[in-house]
Amino acid sequence: MSELRPDLQVVADWILPNTRVLDLGCGDGSLLRHLFETRRVTGYGLEIDPFNVSECVRNQVNVLQTDLDQGLSDFDDNSFDYVVMTQTLQAVRYPDWLLGEMLRVGREGIVTFPNFGHWRLRLYLALRGRMPMSGALHHTWYNTPNIHLCTIRDFEELCEKRNIEILERQVLDHTLRPRRRSGVLPNILGEVALYRFQRGAGSIL
Repeated sequence: MSELRPDLQVVADWILPNTRVLDLGCGDGSLLRHLFETRRVTGYGLEIDPFNVSECVRNQVNVLQTDLDQGLSDFDDNSFDYVVMTQTLQAVRYPDWLLGEMLRVGREGIVTFPNFGHWRLRLYLALRGRMPMSGALHHTWYNTPNIHLCTIRDFEELCEKRNIEILERQVLDHTLRPRRRSGVLPNILGEVALYRFQRGAGSIL
């Protein structure tokens, strides 16, 4: 079993054994494979890239080739314990709607995304006058798959507006490892954000 990326390990640590997981934009299926082997979870991955779909099959991960912008209509309400979306939220057309879909089919949601409010990105833009690039954002402006970049503050304000209860937050540095003092100025010092959340009380998501 290969070692997970540090950010995916944080996600894996949030998932309880013997649960059902749906992984949106699952890549090569490495997270699901790890969860199958270490947590005895069951579930599916959704992926649009044909090469990654083939890698999922090679990794013996149940995968469906689909476009997340089409939603999750193939799945019934409350079909999963967790719906996970790592480094994909910023690449979908309607991230707010997809968050609602995640909480329709799952009891909890987990997302990770690059924090566009990180101080290096702010400084890059201020001094160079160009769209920033970093370890978490390594594409140029004209070939990036990212279409809705946001900050930690943006995401938390969206959750408040949509009555989404944040259960846990972790902030990572440029090596994708947890910062020692992640609670100190997370919107400025955090390069990647991870959230675990659920429907708020009285939510009609």
